[in-house]
Amino acid sequence: MRGGREMTGRERILTVLKGEIPDRVPVGLFVQEEYLGWFFPEKEQVDRVMDAVECARILGFDLLTRDRKFEVPHFMKKSFGNWDVNEKVKKGKGNLYRVTEITTPDGILKQVEAGPHEERTVSGIHFSTVEYLIENERDFEIFNKFVPRIDSETISEMKEWAAFSRKLIGELGISAPWGWGGVFNQAATYRNVQELLMDAYLNQEFYQAYMEKMTELIVESNNALADTDFKCIGIQGNIANAGMVGADFFDKYILPYEKELTKAIQDAGKFTLYHNCGKARVLQESYVKMGLDMWETVAAPPQGDNDLKEAKELIGDSITLSGNLDQVSFLKKAALEEIEEEVTRIMHIGKQGGRYIFAASDFLEKGTPLENVKKVIEVAKREGRY
Repeated sequence: MRGGREMTGRERILTVLKGEIPDRVPVGLFVQEEYLGWFFPEKEQVDRVMDAVECARILGFDLLTRDRKFEVPHFMKKSFGNWDVNEKVKKGKGNLYRVTEITTPDGILKQVEAGPHEERTVSGIHFSTVEYLIENERDFEIFNKFVPRIDSETISEMKEWAAFSRKLIGELGISAPWGWGGVFNQAATYRNVQELLMDAYLNQEFYQAYMEKMTELIVESNNALADTDFKCIGIQGNIANAGMVGADFFDKYILPYEKELTKAIQDAGKFTLYHNCGKARVLQESYVKMGLDMWETVAAPPQGDNDLKEAKELIGDSITLSGNLDQVSFLKKAALEEIEEEVTRIMHIGKQGGRYIFAASDFLEKGTPLENVKKVIEVAKREGRY
């Protein structure tokens, strides 16, 4: 309680991010287009911020939105001098294809991405790259020479959208918009991750130059994103998960760049939320070295390899943890009595010493019985009180 009253969702989340103890553990379920499209079947299209606000009001959870409005860099969306962007979107065989060609004085760069197409949830599509912008060193030379810096129009859009989001969300919670992603995530968006991993060993000069350029651009964009009403910035780090790299590789070839990004956001006075919804057990201490404020989603098997109790003991004093409820194999099928027991178990581990936000191991999935979600929220609120 604060001043004899119950905290708002916004106060509760910010208190935890500061490392302090709130009135209860925030119940910060992650809802995005897939679940929202199922939750609001009458809507022709859903929005992961506006409809998440309505969903949170109806169900009564603390809101932590993950806005995607600035996830795609400015230089992939519009043209600049010596940088002419031509994007075409095609539909075929249940997929959506995004083909981006960038014409420069020294040559053409091309990126082709694909993702499953569903009209109502189109804004939530997670594209996979099938043809990469940086196929070779010559592509990088062109990119490095002509890629434009962030423009005033994009910066103004960030400020306006942050102010709108702040007003829309109100005291329900906060927005933690995705920037472009972590440095390695973004580098692997434009260059095949297998090639990128080998570059670190076999072509170190190129790898360093490429990662430094990505860092420079991402830091610049996140500085602009942090200079708004947003209180927390999301950093996607799921590609460099513990199933892909070990701690030694991460610390040597990835950590220095991610740490620079984290520091830039925090120097601007904002919190950092790092997303790895898969394996991370051997990387947890690296996340502390990175200086993060929060890591989600502490996913247990089969989605990840993490144990919440172990993570709390290892790093729980240094970083806010979020997640751990299996929303795929468990929540969609469990009986209400089983949910009561599992949520209670997780909460009693997570709440100890503070620095915990209750959530699932990723976004809620469509088809999850509504009574199960309501039960999760009811039990988490009750058991999460300090």
